[in-house]
Amino acid sequence: MALGTVDVQSLKDIHRKTWASGDYARIAELVTDIGERVVTSAGVHAGSDVLDVAAGTGNAAIPAARTGAQVTATDLTPELFAAGRRRASEAGVEVEWLTADAEDLPFDDGRFDYVLSSIGVQFAPRHEVVARELVRVCRNGGTIALGNWAADGYIGRFWQIMGPYLPPPPEYASSPAGWGRPEHVERLFAGYPVEVSSQRHALEFEADSAEAFVDTLAEYYGPLLQARSKLTAAGRWDALRDELVALSDEVNTAGRVHFRAPSEYLLTVIHKRI
Repeated sequence: MALGTVDVQSLKDIHRKTWASGDYARIAELVTDIGERVVTSAGVHAGSDVLDVAAGTGNAAIPAARTGAQVTATDLTPELFAAGRRRASEAGVEVEWLTADAEDLPFDDGRFDYVLSSIGVQFAPRHEVVARELVRVCRNGGTIALGNWAADGYIGRFWQIMGPYLPPPPEYASSPAGWGRPEHVERLFAGYPVEVSSQRHALEFEADSAEAFVDTLAEYYGPLLQARSKLTAAGRWDALRDELVALSDEVNTAGRVHFRAPSEYLLTVIHKRI
C-alpha cells in the first residue's frame, strides 16, 4: 500500500509524545550555545521577520527576539511552549508560539526574512519535505540557518548505539543523523535557488561523571527516557546504559575526576538567491 497521510501522522503522534515526555527544557539549557550561534551566523537583525522551526523551548527564537526581530516559534509539540514562554519572559522578549509541523508550515511563500532551527528539524522524518518547506517560506534574498548534531560527533554516536535497541523506523523516515552530514544537506537543497555552506562547531557537556550524564539524559531527555522505560521492561536497559557510559568515558576529556565531553554539530547557512 502506498504511503498515506495516516501512516505519517501516526509516526508524528509518537514523536510528539516522545518529546513531551521528560523535561526537555532542562536538556535545552545544555545546548543554548547552538541557538545563539545559529542566530548570529544567520545575521538576524532588528525589524526582520524570523521563523524558528521545531523550536522546542526557544533556543533560537529567544536570542533572535533579543535582536529586536519579530519572531514566530513553531513546534509539533506544544507541550514545550510553557517553558519557552517562561524563558522568553525571563529574557524580556516577545515570541509568538504556534503549533506547526516542519513538513507542512502554515505560512505563505516567502513569508520570512530568516528561517532558523536549532537541533529541531533534524528529527522530522522526511528530510526532503522539510527542505522544501524551509526554502518555500524564506523570502528571496533571505537566509536559512540550521544547527544539527554531527553524525560522527558524540551525540551522533550516542544515537548510533541506541539504534539497535529500538524498533526500526518506517522506510520513508530518514535518519536524523543525515542533517549532520554536509553532503546530505547539500543534496537536499541541490534543486533550489540557494547557496549552501556548512561549518563544524562543538559545545561541551559537563557532569560529575559519565554515568551521571547518561542518567540525567535518561531522566529528562524524551527519546532516552522512553527507551529506558521500554527496555527496562524487556530486561535490556542495563546493556544500553553500559554502552552509552562506555562511549561517554571514551570521549571524556576531563580524566577520572569529572566528565567533560565535546560534541560536534553542523552549522549550515543557506542563502536564497534573489
